Amino acid sequence: METKTKGFSSTKAGSKVKESKETIKKLELLGVIGLNGKVKNGLCLHPDDEHLVFPLGSTIVVKHITESKQFFLQEGGHNQEVSCLAMSKYGTYLASGQHAVMGFKAPIVIWNMETCEAMHKLTLHKGLVQDISISDNEKFVVSLGGCDDNNIVVWDIESGEAVCGASSANQTTMTVSWIEGRNDMLISAGKNNNARIWTFDYAQRKLTPHDISLGKERRNFISCKSSIDTNTVWLGTTSGDVFAVNIEAKMLKASGPVNRKKNLFGRGIISMIKTEKFMPGHIVIGAGDGHVAMINCSTMKVVRKLKVKGGASSLALNAAGDHFFVGTTTGMTYLVALEDFDYELRSTCNYNAINDISFPAGYSELFATCSNDIRIWNAKERDELLRIEVPNLKCLCVYIAPDGKSIVTGWEDGKIRAFKPKSGKLIFCINDAHRDGVTGISMTSDSKRIISGGAQGNVRIWKVTRQTQSMVASMKQHKGKVNSVQVDETDNYCVTGADDGSCIIWDLNQYNRDSCLFATTQFRSAVYHPDQSQILTTGTDRKITFWDVVKSSEIRIIESSKEDINCLSISADGEWFISGGNDMVLRLWGYDDGEVHFVGKGHSGHITSCMFSPDQKYMVTVGSEGAIFMWKTPEECLPN
Repeated sequence: METKTKGFSSTKAGSKVKESKETIKKLELLGVIGLNGKVKNGLCLHPDDEHLVFPLGSTIVVKHITESKQFFLQEGGHNQEVSCLAMSKYGTYLASGQHAVMGFKAPIVIWNMETCEAMHKLTLHKGLVQDISISDNEKFVVSLGGCDDNNIVVWDIESGEAVCGASSANQTTMTVSWIEGRNDMLISAGKNNNARIWTFDYAQRKLTPHDISLGKERRNFISCKSSIDTNTVWLGTTSGDVFAVNIEAKMLKASGPVNRKKNLFGRGIISMIKTEKFMPGHIVIGAGDGHVAMINCSTMKVVRKLKVKGGASSLALNAAGDHFFVGTTTGMTYLVALEDFDYELRSTCNYNAINDISFPAGYSELFATCSNDIRIWNAKERDELLRIEVPNLKCLCVYIAPDGKSIVTGWEDGKIRAFKPKSGKLIFCINDAHRDGVTGISMTSDSKRIISGGAQGNVRIWKVTRQTQSMVASMKQHKGKVNSVQVDETDNYCVTGADDGSCIIWDLNQYNRDSCLFATTQFRSAVYHPDQSQILTTGTDRKITFWDVVKSSEIRIIESSKEDINCLSISADGEWFISGGNDMVLRLWGYDDGEVHFVGKGHSGHITSCMFSPDQKYMVTVGSEGAIFMWKTPEECLPN
């Protein structure tokens, strides 16, 4: 890290990347925008009260709370989406599990948070690591496999070896945790009244289960939390109530909250924290419908509550015990005061697939993305500057006008909408621009003409003024969805790539086809080289093809990936280009030699779009999981 902070070394985690056995080097992450809020208890607060730890794709992000600093746990870590996370009591270790392809083993990674390095990679569970917890003495980790595995395993942190394990129950188990203050006792709970207390004997390497008696009650449990006096365990249910279980008697002693009609928590209790320091005798619960409530443990009455946007999947209490963070399934982070539940929104991000990126012409300080909404991001601070929403509609493409006065967007309802970049107010809307959605959009350099592509293969040119927006020409030669539209620097031609295997260069003055490129693929992206002499294309054939613009012939074909490639971007100097696709890997290529020089891994979903910043100092990729990754351009790739 750049500065010395409590609990962390002064060495930046990204600088510890070891050289690959191959000559291909790894790209350094500059920053990320996102939070995988679907990971239960995925938002953790480090005991130093200065860093939040959360998963994003296959990357674990360590973010400073007050400063715009981020550090990343990647090397020796996960290659698929992180599924669970647990911080040790004193912040020395972090344990994380991941998803895996069905039938394959899903690893657990133990991280040393003082050095930001992976200590051990533990593999026993198949398909998924459902939940994970670290004992109070920081010596043991307990992990739970997914529904295909359903086993509980206890690991030794120091040696990285499995101590013992057992099948969790006949029914599917959803959560497991160490009982606070006890390093020899566990709690597990799941579907169909599956609730057990386990005793752990390290000397005998044995786990012994004890079923909890729930009487006539029938519930599915999805979360658990123990009290600091080790007498009570709280179990959260899918029906929105909380069960209090006596540990010694292993029996249900209370349930709540009372007055369920008034205090109805939908979609289950998915997260819980204890408030022993500031308000003893209370617990705070987070529900799947967004309710966050404080409950009195004695009376089981709701003391106060609030509602956030999305499900409250994570709750993280600070060291003083007077504030806590809430992480939601919509990727938002809130800071809430425990005394009066006064809250503030701390960060936001996309939580659905992001479809496109756009930079202003010649300006690298901000960029726009489109998903279920349009968002403008500050590239340096990685904060949201503006959000534009059209209810119940998805934005498929976005383009910031070269004059910077409008953000032009294409939507799934077939309309083209332009918004003001500062206020987000609607400037104009072109109704029925394309049937079944506007899938590609671009503008000429004078910002007076819009070129759009549609789901049915139409390419249309629109003349835009303040008062009127009129269609100048409609060209129909594509027989499939238009995926890519780019105008050349002269504003005389544009190139479009479509699903029908054709890539057409259009004359924007005569409004007809100038030339056509054919290949046995569905073209996903087609971009001009900065000198306008060549076109780079890619698609479902997993190849990158160089085309001569004048002769409309192939110059070179590169085998680039084992999966479909979705996007391309060429640097401003024309010396480098990047590609991203369904294999979730960003590749940085030399344009002349056609070889991969650097790769970037971190996404857990398909890379849907990628782009060089105008100053070429960094690259941005977005994915189907809703993550935005910003990659530092290597020194040798910067313009002279």
